[in-house]
Parts: sequence; structure tokens; C-alpha cells
Amino acid sequence: MRKVIQAVGVLSVLIGVSGAIDHLWYQPFLGIILNSFNRLVVPHVTAFEGYELVANLALAAVGASLVLAMEVMRPRGRV
Repeated sequence: MRKVIQAVGVLSVLIGVSGAIDHLWYQPFLGIILNSFNRLVVPHVTAFEGYELVANLALAAVGASLVLAMEVMRPRGRV
């Protein structure tokens, strides 16, 4: 289960960073997948109006914190 959460975290980081790049400049690479949050969620949430870049970077930060939290919870080997 830990690996699944880490994979979701990595995907969230990629989507957040790609959405931030797409917000600043048009980014056509894997646009349907990596820019899904920026193109499908952000325009429909009124709380994000004017804060689109912050919303994308916050998604990347949440993804990074998921990855780091799962890494901290990793069982350690015996020394």
C-alpha cells in the first residue's frame, strides 16, 4: 500500500508542476494526463480564481509530502 501512495504522490508532483508550467506557458507534452488538474479542476473551483498557479504548486507540495511521509514510514532493516 505504501508504494501505491508513493506513486500517487509522484503523480501529484508531476501534475502540479506540469500544471504550473501550463499556466505560465502552453505546455503540450502529455497535456491530457499531466495538465488534467490545471485544465479540468482549477477552472471549475471558484476558490482557485486568481490563484491558479498557487493551486498547482500546492498540489505538487501535497504530492511531495506524501512521498516523504511514506519514505519516513518505511521499515528499516536491522543494523
